Amino acid sequence: MSEAAPRTYQVRTYGCQMNVHDSERLTGLLEDAGYVAAASDEPADVVVFNTCAVRENADNKLYGNLGHLAPVKAKHPGMQIAVGGCLAQKDRDTITRKAPWVDVVFGTHNLGSLPVLLERARVQQEAQVEILESLEVFPSTLPTRRESAYAAWVSVSVGCNNTCTFCIVPSLRGKEKDRRPGEILAEVEALVAEGVTEVTLLGQNVNAYGVEFGDRQAFSKLLRACGEVDGLERVRFTSPHPAEFTDDVIEAMAETPNVMPSLHMPLQSGSDRVLRAMRRSYRQERYLAIIDRVRAAMPDAAITTDIIVGFPGETEEDFQATLDVVRAARFSAAFTFQYSKRPGTPAADLPDQVERAVVQDRYERLVALVDEIAWAENQALEGRTLELMVAEGEGRKDAATHRLSGRARDNRLVHFTPVAADGAPVEVRPGDMVEVVVTYAAPHHLVADGPVVSVRRTRAGDAWECRTAPQPAGVALGLPTVGVPAPLPDAPACR
Repeated sequence: MSEAAPRTYQVRTYGCQMNVHDSERLTGLLEDAGYVAAASDEPADVVVFNTCAVRENADNKLYGNLGHLAPVKAKHPGMQIAVGGCLAQKDRDTITRKAPWVDVVFGTHNLGSLPVLLERARVQQEAQVEILESLEVFPSTLPTRRESAYAAWVSVSVGCNNTCTFCIVPSLRGKEKDRRPGEILAEVEALVAEGVTEVTLLGQNVNAYGVEFGDRQAFSKLLRACGEVDGLERVRFTSPHPAEFTDDVIEAMAETPNVMPSLHMPLQSGSDRVLRAMRRSYRQERYLAIIDRVRAAMPDAAITTDIIVGFPGETEEDFQATLDVVRAARFSAAFTFQYSKRPGTPAADLPDQVERAVVQDRYERLVALVDEIAWAENQALEGRTLELMVAEGEGRKDAATHRLSGRARDNRLVHFTPVAADGAPVEVRPGDMVEVVVTYAAPHHLVADGPVVSVRRTRAGDAWECRTAPQPAGVALGLPTVGVPAPLPDAPACR
């Protein structure tokens, strides 16, 4: 008697890096429970939506996608749909009322319950809704199926103690909860043993790390400790908060060779008046002083940011103050957003909501300035030799251009041609290191179309090759797409 085929799954992720990391946990839980990834051309037995509640259109996107799945589910008896993440935490029973064909709703604090809830919904033939108000198990203790063989997220904390008036995240993720340094370093060392050579330390506000156990310099100490991990070549982190960004972190970045010279420092607004209304506990002068100190310690650092346009009460003078900061800071990139009114946030009830046409005009002017500066900063790198970690899935046009892509130490995206000086093809794998000379700059990427200067095969490349090697017939691993973790373009990071 033959065994039944394992049930298949698909996880769809929306939002910030924290959601991407949570989806790795969900994938690990499902595979640990015996599910396998669905083929791209086949409907999955279980579809999980890991949602975001930061953007105004998050609700519409979710219910639109759920609506598209309703007829698919009707044609496939036994199919299940689960909704988790921030929007699930916020809307709770609303989801099953609006989309009664959803089987499971779970929150941000109980990721580990998903397999049990799916089975309970299947047996009882009714929707299961479980939303916990506080974290019971730190997500990093759950099984994980990482997206990348060579780069990994590592959570240092979850939750946030800030009270920004535009942000709904603290009410959905809860107060900050820190992991002990030893637990974090043990996870980093285990990842390196598996072949990972790049980690990104992840938290809603990473430089507040240590507040729970009373060490204000815990994050800089953690960066330095990562520098002692043999085989770990690159360390990044996201995202800090300007109000709590201290000089000991800058010193640790500058003095620890494997901590990369890239920094994402959310601005949100350049106007002191707007920052006050946002409850952002820093002002323009303090923000620019941080940028100056970072550049003094690391002249080649690439600094990126988040900016919100059209916050309630924002005047043209306020907007010009934001443009002034952009010109002074010379960001290598910026994630720019039009203010989204989110029910449940203090800003939603503020007077003087800015007209959409005005917001759109300011947004377009901001994007034009950001692109102009980013392009000029990238052009300054033409002719420079850069070290890249080869990536997979980053260059959307790589197949058409016959290029590969990689990330420089400062996290800039570089597309390069894998050929030697004599024109012969150069074999490199994701996770390997190459040196290339930049030949062309665009606002959002660099191009190196000359010969590859050098190639260094790495344990990370070995790990990628092992993961992607053809498997013997009859063994189904259900591997998800492989790719280096990177900021998602459709939502700001939660900070």
